[in-house]
Amino acid sequence: THHHWDHAGGNKNLLEKASGLTVLGGDTRIDGVTRQVKHGDEAKLGNLNIQCLSTPCHTTGHICYYVTDQDTNEKLVFTGDTLFLGGCGRFFEGTAEQMYSALVEKLGSLPPDTKVYCGHEYSLQNLGFGAHVEPENPDLSEKISWCKEKRELNPPEPTVPSTIAEEKKINPFMRVEVSSVQKHTNTTSGVETMRALRAEKDNFKAK
Repeated sequence: THHHWDHAGGNKNLLEKASGLTVLGGDTRIDGVTRQVKHGDEAKLGNLNIQCLSTPCHTTGHICYYVTDQDTNEKLVFTGDTLFLGGCGRFFEGTAEQMYSALVEKLGSLPPDTKVYCGHEYSLQNLGFGAHVEPENPDLSEKISWCKEKRELNPPEPTVPSTIAEEKKINPFMRVEVSSVQKHTNTTSGVETMRALRAEKDNFKAK
């Protein structure tokens, strides 16, 4: 998805162990990329169709991969550090306008039942911020309880994946056009709400 070591650090080892692999990536800084891709590019892996979605912001070359199974019609998207369960990545190399485009216009237009596989298990931290933004959101409260149950098991179970439909109910960064979120940030546009939310989240400490 992007060049940060915790996402692409194993590429060279994989290529050494299994020569002939194709490594897709949207950034020349990604170790071991054999095919550089851009928005709209497609690839196939067996019965899987893979569509590349350019989502610059966390990094300039960030790509999300929308995957559909032509046999089962299952749909999923690998979102790296752009979209997390209940949150989004920091704007290291981009702007609020870019993250708005990535989350609301691109990922937000995927089918509602698309499963979201993000790059980190940050769910409870993200949902805690969401509850701060929308304390009256019942979907958030329910998801927090569910995530706590998963993480308190021995061993803990992952809370990923969510779905696009679910993110639109619980993720403030995908709800920047919703009045309750704009009321929190005292803004009236989706982009300005995105900008204000990210600035607040960068310094947020859960109670």
